[in-house]
Amino acid sequence: MKSVFLLFSILMAAQSFGQESLSTENAKIIINIFMDGYRAGDTLKMKSVMHPNMTMNRAYLDTEQENILMYIRASNLLLYAATKGKELNWDEQLTDFIVNSDGNLAHVWAPYEYYLDGKFNHCGANSFTLVYTDESWKILNIIDSLRIGSCKKE
Repeated sequence: MKSVFLLFSILMAAQSFGQESLSTENAKIIINIFMDGYRAGDTLKMKSVMHPNMTMNRAYLDTEQENILMYIRASNLLLYAATKGKELNWDEQLTDFIVNSDGNLAHVWAPYEYYLDGKFNHCGANSFTLVYTDESWKILNIIDSLRIGSCKKE
């Protein structure tokens, strides 16, 4: 019985140590697949890097300067991308990728600048939580901030 437990422990440890952490290059690839799909209204592309239970939130100050935390269903995000996203001329430019990873969990901090019809509109940061599944790394959660008027843009 002891040898079965020892073998099981060794196999679990080997799996834990054998797993790749998320590199900055791979994080960029995964997040750019998601963002490119979003821009194009390509929900299949977006879903290819989304965990089936993905959630999304947005944190911002409203017009009365009150803190708002918005909950967005993944299905609503996909619907928006497939319909309205195609109608708008927008570009969200990620300005950095800061990646932290531990085993099958990773976090990517990606500040952004948002342009609408070619003009700077607002800025903020995206916080992506990714998990390693049997398939690959998948986006489990996105929370972003949105700041209007407090960005250093001319």
